[in-house]
Amino acid sequence: MRVLQASELSLAEFAALADDAAPQRRAIPLLGLARAGDEGFFDDAGLPMAEGWDQTDLPTHKDSLFSLTIDGDSMEPVYRPGDRVIVDLDATEVRRGDRVVVRTAGGETLAKEIAALNGREVVLASLNPHYEPRILPRDQVLWMARILWVSQ
Repeated sequence: MRVLQASELSLAEFAALADDAAPQRRAIPLLGLARAGDEGFFDDAGLPMAEGWDQTDLPTHKDSLFSLTIDGDSMEPVYRPGDRVIVDLDATEVRRGDRVVVRTAGGETLAKEIAALNGREVVLASLNPHYEPRILPRDQVLWMARILWVSQ
């Protein structure tokens, strides 16, 4: 009540301010990681194409976000099958230790951790020690975007 007195607002006026401050929500594309390697789901810039994607609702205004559902065990124990990761195509400044989604010229879409990165190649590591690191020449990486968030 002190806030209302200090602001000289009615409860209804204060509630309206809170509603206006609520983050904008938007549906973002959602797809299983295994299907993301198939043709036709991404355009040349890495943006999801309309057909075949489900949607998930997030409090965001950004158009560069999409979500992938983790398949397989290469990122266990941190990411498990069924976990959803949120990826931002604008988050392209990546460094060693970042967890990323990578699209290769060979059509693969991978969720990995950057083990090493230079002008010639990128070394991608699985979090599961049963998988060997992948070394990709930089010219074989179509796009690479940082994982911003995971829902487990």
